[in-house]
Amino acid sequence: MKAIYALAMLAAAPLHAAVIEIAPGPNAEEDLTEALIWAEPGDEIVLAPGVYPIRNQLSLDSDDVTLRGAGMDASILSFKGQTGGSEGLMVTGDGAILRDFAIEDTIGDALKAKGVDGIAMIDLRVEWTNGPDSGNGAYGLYPVQSRNVLIDGAVAIGASDAGIYVGQSQHIIVRNSRGEYNVAGLEIENSYYADVHDNHLEHNTGGILIFDLPDLPQQGGHHVRVFDNISVNNNTPNFAPEGNIVGIVPAGTGMLVMANSDVEVFGNRFEDNQTAHFLFGSYVRDTEDETYQPNPKRIHVHNNSFGRGGYAPDDSEFGTVLRDVLGVPVPDIVFDGVMPLRHYLTFGLPRDWQHSIHSNSHSGDTVYANADFVGYFGLTWLHSVERDLSEHDADLAPLPPAKVVIRGQDVTEGMF
Repeated sequence: MKAIYALAMLAAAPLHAAVIEIAPGPNAEEDLTEALIWAEPGDEIVLAPGVYPIRNQLSLDSDDVTLRGAGMDASILSFKGQTGGSEGLMVTGDGAILRDFAIEDTIGDALKAKGVDGIAMIDLRVEWTNGPDSGNGAYGLYPVQSRNVLIDGAVAIGASDAGIYVGQSQHIIVRNSRGEYNVAGLEIENSYYADVHDNHLEHNTGGILIFDLPDLPQQGGHHVRVFDNISVNNNTPNFAPEGNIVGIVPAGTGMLVMANSDVEVFGNRFEDNQTAHFLFGSYVRDTEDETYQPNPKRIHVHNNSFGRGGYAPDDSEFGTVLRDVLGVPVPDIVFDGVMPLRHYLTFGLPRDWQHSIHSNSHSGDTVYANADFVGYFGLTWLHSVERDLSEHDADLAPLPPAKVVIRGQDVTEGMF
């Protein structure tokens, strides 16, 4: 096929881009592999309906290539018998548009994009069909160290870390998507300028995670807006492999913010998360990274709806501490109370670090608690739980919307 394909490309260039059609059959993997290798900017690779057994990792290195199927339940790349590579599909070309197909049962991550400027993942499904299992791949949709990232209308199921994950990236939109039966349904890590909205997270261990971690090339995650999402019934037992950072997340967590700055959370619905709806605080593990800032700044939580929750904290270390410190039900919003030592000496956070929590609706009376983990784990005789929200009354302005441009097109309001 390679010679025929090369001749076709020579004949077509530079007059117009090629449309390469791939159909199921005994040569489908070879045909698709070669199409991805030989694709030129502007080409469109079209997957006909059907199941495509794939044994080796696929890679897309060319810029401005579209890979399109007939629907997330119609064109299915099945890696159930995968023997080669650590991902399902690896993308390193800028401006890729990936849409309307599924990736199932990869050895490792399902769809990874690394170091790209412009990536659109639209109406995709990534799934491990055996259900929650520590042997599943870590990440479903996984753009990392990238710019101008759009995830729209996607479904991610069964990841042993995060179903939808964007890490160390800038200018991000994740919208209209669904995460189920993952450890983390949706995670934004060490990233800048992200909008996460109109997503549905259910049956995960934790619904939404906004993390900033040490020892990574890009740190200081900031300007993340999380709004108009539904995070409900995220009570699946944590099945992360041992040693994974998301292993700390207790089953029944609606949302967890750790060490980020300038995070605005509004218009979301939290319900039936058995440990706690919303947790925020510091990274408290030991690190030798002297540049890392482990404490959150300017977390703004407003106009969210909190239904029944916190009624049965799980038996993990974190869940047990919440139960012991705060009792049951755990309040809807919990701050760990951890601050740098200098702020304890000056009796509180400086003004430019302070958080704002206001105008939320609650179905019960257990609204908020500062758990004072420093007192609980250290100066126990001074440990005191604070339940007065007035400590978080900073006047924080709304964050600006994120903006994403792919192939010169602003996709902030619409998609391709």
